[in-house]
Amino acid sequence: MQRDAYLAMAAAEDRHWWFRGRRAILQAVISRLPLAANARVLELGSGTGGNFALLSRFGTVTAVELDRAARQLSAGKNSAVTDVRAGSIPADLPLGSQKFDLICLFDVLEHIDDDLAALEVVRAHLAPGGSAVVTVPAFAKLYGPHDATLHHKRRYGRAKLAAKCRQAGLEVARLSYINMLLFPAALCSRLADRLLRRRRSSGNAMPPVVINEILAAIFGLEHYVIQVMNLPVGLSLLAVLRAAPVATETPDKG
Repeated sequence: MQRDAYLAMAAAEDRHWWFRGRRAILQAVISRLPLAANARVLELGSGTGGNFALLSRFGTVTAVELDRAARQLSAGKNSAVTDVRAGSIPADLPLGSQKFDLICLFDVLEHIDDDLAALEVVRAHLAPGGSAVVTVPAFAKLYGPHDATLHHKRRYGRAKLAAKCRQAGLEVARLSYINMLLFPAALCSRLADRLLRRRRSSGNAMPPVVINEILAAIFGLEHYVIQVMNLPVGLSLLAVLRAAPVATETPDKG
């Protein structure tokens, strides 16, 4: 993206209802993970740093972002996050043999050609007992102008995401839909985009202030529910993953 696009994204991350609602849900989910007081946290595809304030509450944050303009914009987002590295997943990660207690990919996996390789990299950098939190857009059949505008390669079905994670050596500790309350309205909007053959989604722009606040409040309500149960439907999927134990061969006693 051009720098102007990243400037718009940086502003939207602070105010837009979708980012705000997602952060509320992520905080509720991460708060329930068995993390040490000063956990080693990694965000892959950190964009313009909109999640730094949230993640720094849980420990020391390392971030990796491909785009230089995004890295520059993220530098001023949170003084606690100073380790923002140039790189991309899966082939160009400047992490060496580092391990992390929490690895986050928030709406990143759908942008990557080889998503299995990306998940295998997550597995390789998880510390013993660590967790990964991944969010992706849900329902392959909803793919449309909204996804094309955002350069999504795909949307995910629940079973497909779970199978891909297991194939990468990750146990699925939790898998839930999110953005359920607004799902009917969003579904109608996406279907209208498709029927009217719009080239750009009608839902990308920042809504008027009052509507934005209402939508943020509705989406944010799900952070209460997600603490006690998984949601049966929604526009996105949220997965909590752990490294599967490495199988060892049993000595032949015959």
